[in-house]
Amino acid sequence: MPGWTLNETTDRLLKKEFDLCRTKQIPHRLFEEFGINDVVPFEHADLDLWRNSLHHGLLYPVENSNIVLHGGIDDIWFDQLQKKLIVVEYKSQANSRSVTPNDYLAGTYRQSYKIQLDFYAYLLTKIGFDVSPIGYFYVCNADRDAPAFNGQMIFEETIVPYEWNIGWIDPKVWEMIDTLNSHNLPKQNLSCENCAYSHQRASMER
Repeated sequence: MPGWTLNETTDRLLKKEFDLCRTKQIPHRLFEEFGINDVVPFEHADLDLWRNSLHHGLLYPVENSNIVLHGGIDDIWFDQLQKKLIVVEYKSQANSRSVTPNDYLAGTYRQSYKIQLDFYAYLLTKIGFDVSPIGYFYVCNADRDAPAFNGQMIFEETIVPYEWNIGWIDPKVWEMIDTLNSHNLPKQNLSCENCAYSHQRASMER
């Protein structure tokens, strides 16, 4: 499918902004406003590899298998008091409603965001890092009610905390591996795009 070029541009510029703070090891301008204390962007030699979702990302070879799990993370912050990494995802949108930490993750559509952050916390934990139980979504919401464009878009920025959960991932990984190794097709699930396509195509060919 076509790329999300505006969202990708927002991510790219945010990474540049956080990298300036990373180089100086200073807090980002919004941390104090959202009560994020003693935190700076995490500095690591492999960070650019971890952020490269297409060619590298965080890599975890699953034990007793030939499967390698990987995912490209947006950012990692560091809690200087707890000495733990903080998983961070950038999100961009254009919504007339203001973003609030209480309702941002409530919708059905954004449950996939939770899975995404769970998975990155899982990968970091598996490769040996101590990860803070609270991660964050850095949400940029474009102002659709601005009086005019004038060559710029104004964004409201909100940092939404999320307590990740990785307890479900190991069982799902091994369920996936068992399915790949099985000689039997798994049951059809119409929530799966591939299954839905196959079902629709089969019904049209009858």
